[in-house]
Amino acid sequence: MTIENIQALIHGDETRTLELKKTTGELKDGMRSVCAFLNTAGGWLLFGIAPTTLKILGQEVTDNTRKEIAREIAKLEPLIDQPVEYIDVPDCPGHQVIAIHVNAAGYWNAPYTYDSKPYIRIESTTVVMPRDMFEDRLMRSKGNRYKWEDQVCEGITIADLEEQRIRGGVRLGVERGRMPESSLMETTESLVEKLKLTTPDGKLKNAAAALFLHNTSQFPQFLLRMARFRGTNKNEFFDNQRAYGNFFTLLDAGMAFFFKHLSISGKIVGFTREEKLEVPAEALREALTNALCHRFFHNTSSSVGIAIYDDRIEIENSGHLPEELTTETIKQSHHSFPQNPTIADVLFKTTFLENWGSGVGRIIDACREANLPEPEYNQNASFVWVTFRRTTIQAYSPSTPTTPTTPQDKNPSTPTTPSTSKREDAKLKRLRTLLSTIGENGASLKVLMEAMQRKDRKGFVSTYITPNIETGYIAMLYPETPNHPMQSYYLTNKGREALNNL
Repeated sequence: MTIENIQALIHGDETRTLELKKTTGELKDGMRSVCAFLNTAGGWLLFGIAPTTLKILGQEVTDNTRKEIAREIAKLEPLIDQPVEYIDVPDCPGHQVIAIHVNAAGYWNAPYTYDSKPYIRIESTTVVMPRDMFEDRLMRSKGNRYKWEDQVCEGITIADLEEQRIRGGVRLGVERGRMPESSLMETTESLVEKLKLTTPDGKLKNAAAALFLHNTSQFPQFLLRMARFRGTNKNEFFDNQRAYGNFFTLLDAGMAFFFKHLSISGKIVGFTREEKLEVPAEALREALTNALCHRFFHNTSSSVGIAIYDDRIEIENSGHLPEELTTETIKQSHHSFPQNPTIADVLFKTTFLENWGSGVGRIIDACREANLPEPEYNQNASFVWVTFRRTTIQAYSPSTPTTPTTPQDKNPSTPTTPSTSKREDAKLKRLRTLLSTIGENGASLKVLMEAMQRKDRKGFVSTYITPNIETGYIAMLYPETPNHPMQSYYLTNKGREALNNL
């Protein structure tokens, strides 16, 4: 290390990997940053630099200075053999810059502590590592069997899992070539085992519960918080909901909330009407999938959140970005670093998650195609969140009531007779049943057919589903894949207005 190297290093300001101190009078504070560098992305600690002016001052170094530095380095645990460099300052005889450089320890190594406390680096700031992050890293350093997702889930059996979800996902995996076609004929027990959701002795893992458990009451962290706020802060909200359940239940609930509160536009393409959210549904679904998949699970007080404001949408999850990525580099081409590899692998095989770190790129592409700004990624010590900007301020206001008409109404102005009036009443009743069954949470085709007491799937779709999509009363959760096995239908703003007036 030379003075020229130092001049090049300090060009600019403090960063995620650079901490500047004027003297070793700030030694303890500097060593906290060394601990943070070890736990994050590595970095340089330099004494003898004025942080505000970036002027190289150096300081006098005595034997006591060296001993004091050695004593503080010894407070790092696990013990580290850390070299310290002393560089003469040409313009200040007797003064030296003190340089300490450390490499990142890696997420799979035991987290470092200084003076019995762990630290991490958030941008250019050193903060205490959150307890759940510390515990997660400590468990991972001891091997896979200590990871929450791969621990035995006590008290549940195959019968407690949602078989329909499992087989629906497997069918998608087969269609996309990610699972062998023979999987369609296997037992549920065999599928769960092949998805690596069981331990070597056949017990179900926590990952199986996170993905497919029907009754999740024993897991308070299987929680999605959703709110629509007035304005651009959290002072007042119009809608505040909580959903509990497995991955797929929460994904459906979150998408239903987006369809409820975001503007929907439609256009006729060929013979069908395409419904589009103001922020592409595929981008929101990918971001929510990432949040639900890559979050911390072991902390029972953790959760995932959706916040919709007049000017933006935020999706947050407990945890942090992989040590290899920052809030900027995550937008660039990168490898996949899943927080929960077992869960991520199942979602990849069932096509709900892509591999190779391509998810963020596809979110950005979807926003660009819709002429929207790129999403913004942020993190603090406890949460990661992605922000989607709304192109115009969308102030929340109750919809103006309108008088609903059924999709079959060809000429509403035609005078009615007693017989036609009865027919119209029957149509309105059927429409009310359909829309109320969908409600705020959406409904699958099977649920709708049961509510309407219909058995002819093809006839039901042509009579009830297609006309109401064309009229703009309902929209599909997966509009780009109409026959998706997890397809659900949701009310649009127009559909909610119609229901309120039926």
